[in-house]
Amino acid sequence: LASGSKGNSVYLGTDKVKILFDCGLSGKQMKERLACIGVDAKDIDALVISHEHGDHVNGLRIFAYKMGIDVYANSETAKGIVNIFHDCPKFKIFSTGEAFALGDTVIRPFSISHDSAEPVAFTVEVENKKIAICTDLGFVSSYVRSQLHNCHLIYLEANHDPQMLMESARPQTYKQRVLGRGGHLSNEAAGNLLKEVYSPSLECVYLAHLSEECNTEDLALSTVRNILGERADSIDLRVAKQKVVSKSWDLRSLVRQ
Repeated sequence: LASGSKGNSVYLGTDKVKILFDCGLSGKQMKERLACIGVDAKDIDALVISHEHGDHVNGLRIFAYKMGIDVYANSETAKGIVNIFHDCPKFKIFSTGEAFALGDTVIRPFSISHDSAEPVAFTVEVENKKIAICTDLGFVSSYVRSQLHNCHLIYLEANHDPQMLMESARPQTYKQRVLGRGGHLSNEAAGNLLKEVYSPSLECVYLAHLSEECNTEDLALSTVRNILGERADSIDLRVAKQKVVSKSWDLRSLVRQ
């Protein structure tokens, strides 16, 4: 639904459940984006939150507090949400590293490096398919690599081009943060990760959380394609959009084993 520093949210709908992974736009914008894909906001069953930064939780004002939709988060992220909004929504607390079921999905939150309380990324298993939603990580650990093996679809951060970042007008402290272990993945880091975890089952990749000032869609795509080489030919490589809903993917079309 949205990807970038102005708000992040991924919608996953199955026959039994409708889930938002993060809810970072305003409530009004979230409702409008959902309407674009034919989903009524009141039909959302769960909000699954990766971390408490505003571009991932701003929509909770409406979706969690006014509409009363359950918020799935780990304990430290839940504390961060309460500190931001000074109120407690309907929490369902998960443990990082332990899988939990939502409808016909099995969600596994796993630890990543980012400058928040207890940040996580997710893998989701549904209809014998494996999806990864992995953004806002400063570096790629061996643990992250292990979680992304044998995916059919990966939604992965490709935030910046380091040269564009260093040449930008951003403050030096910001540059150091983005480049640090608690920051964001570069295009090259995203490409190298995809090369390492590639398997014949991988059919679709969304490059996500692109910086509007320190990256471009064409640069992100070309950098990743160059690193993947011939493997890129077998992958539907896309960029997740900030200002409009990205083209959706039908899980049932993921057929390669």
